[in-house]
Order: sequence, then C-alpha cells, then structure tokens
Amino acid sequence: MPFCCHCGSSVGPADMYCAHCGARQGIATAAGQTSTEAAGSISSRTAAMLCYIPFFGWIASIVVLASERFRHERVVRFHAFQGLYLFVAWLLVDHVVAPLLSFGTMKHVHPLAFMAKAGMLAVWIFMLIKTAQEQFYRLPLLGELADRSVSEQR
Repeated sequence: MPFCCHCGSSVGPADMYCAHCGARQGIATAAGQTSTEAAGSISSRTAAMLCYIPFFGWIASIVVLASERFRHERVVRFHAFQGLYLFVAWLLVDHVVAPLLSFGTMKHVHPLAFMAKAGMLAVWIFMLIKTAQEQFYRLPLLGELADRSVSEQR
C-alpha cells in the first residue's frame, strides 16, 4: 500500500489526494510507480546520453547538474558540463561565426558556416554514440573545461 508523499499516512493506489492532509499525490505510471519514483529511476548512462541530444541536451544538462541524485556522480556531471559547453559552442557558431562569414555575401548561409554547423552536429552524434557505449571521451577543449568545472564543485 502506498503512503502519502507529504505526511506519510497510507493512501490508496488510485488516490490523487491524501485523506489525512489533503496533499496531492504523484500520478501513478503504468509500472505502478509514482511520477517522482519514475524520475528517480533514470540510469546514469541515460542521464549522460540525454545531455548530448542536439539542440535540447542543455535542458537535460541543467537538470542533471541541479539534481541531488547525480551530485556525487563525477562521470555524469562531466557529461552534463561537456554537453552544456557543446551547446554554447553551437550558439557561438550559429550566432557569431555564421553571421560574420555571411556578411557581405548575397548567400543566406556561407559554405564554411554550413560546414561548421554540420561539424557541430556530427560531434553531438559522436558523443551520443560514445556515451551510449559507456566509453568516456573528452572533447579537446570542451572536455578540459568540463573537467575543471566538475573538479571545482567537489
């Protein structure tokens, strides 16, 4: 029998609110876990992989860095920082380098800017594959920054 997430009294599995204190309960998933338990069951490998999803991995990186569950897992935090720095590098290429290269030309996207963006996308995919295979890989500059960031937090 489940218990209230706020006061600890017993509640029914389908109860949305506690009869004792009135607190809203976690929504049950198909496996019978509440939403808070399901979020806590994510593996370290999956959390690290989510940090390298192109264009959206920065959200997972921030969640990993802010969560208490991964506070002492150095490898996952490394991947979160490296994924975050990779997104910042993408922003620099997309919003600084590409407009500078396209300045003065009539083309919308300069070929070098296109190649830089394609290279950044390839690095994201490469890191997704390496992380899925549980191979630890440091990107040349971003890996050093991520290593320093993890070391400073200890």
